[in-house]
Amino acid sequence: MLKINTRSIKIFQKFRSFPYLHSAILFFFLLPLFLSHLGSQSSQRTVDSQKDECVILLHGLARSFRSLEKLEKHLSNEGFRVINLDYPSTKSPIPNLADNILDEAVTECGQTPYTKIHFVTHSMGGIVVRYYLKHHNLPRLGRVVMLSPPNRGTELVDFFKEGLLFKKTQGPAGLQLGTGDGSLPLELGPVDFELGVIAGDRSFYPLNSALIPGPDDGIVSVQRTKVEGMTDFLLLPYSHPFIMQKEDVLEQVVHFLRQGKFFHQGESP
Repeated sequence: MLKINTRSIKIFQKFRSFPYLHSAILFFFLLPLFLSHLGSQSSQRTVDSQKDECVILLHGLARSFRSLEKLEKHLSNEGFRVINLDYPSTKSPIPNLADNILDEAVTECGQTPYTKIHFVTHSMGGIVVRYYLKHHNLPRLGRVVMLSPPNRGTELVDFFKEGLLFKKTQGPAGLQLGTGDGSLPLELGPVDFELGVIAGDRSFYPLNSALIPGPDDGIVSVQRTKVEGMTDFLLLPYSHPFIMQKEDVLEQVVHFLRQGKFFHQGESP
């Protein structure tokens, strides 16, 4: 069980009394999401390969398929068939998103002779997949890799959820990612599939990090990326918005999809 961080509580209470500072923190929280969404288009991209394994990519909250294009290209070059989903992450609650967007992608993979269906996700995309797999049986399920997932929610949602700007920009799904009552990640319980989690512990957002107990990536604490039942865990020195762009992260994703584990310091890839 996580210990209560009294310093964070005091900071939280102090920030509550300064509305302009509250707005500034919210700006830095939303900035990477706005930047990553510029120029996005609704799309579902499929890349074929000669291998018999299909990988479904799922981006995070308020982002787009463009944030995973580098990962898409890397997996395609490694021989996987890739479906890079784009979905309206701020328009509906997570259960609706899971049923509406993943059914089609899973069906597309299922209509082919692919022997395995893998998932690779960033941030909230991991929670969408957890919900889907908890409520749907997928006989050809392969492995799942989550990058910076809020598997136990994030304190930032607890702090911002009452704000009108947060509600408008993050939508009903964002409101489900807290750490208390109404936290969907906490309601989902342990995972029962092969899961590798990669977390970051670098933050460009000191105001955000002041609200998060322990090491964090600017959005989610390292401890809250973990979930009971996961197969392997890896901590790397990257921030939440850009972790999926790093070359060693791309290599680790492929390694887990093929081997069911990450390669750790002292091991050979």
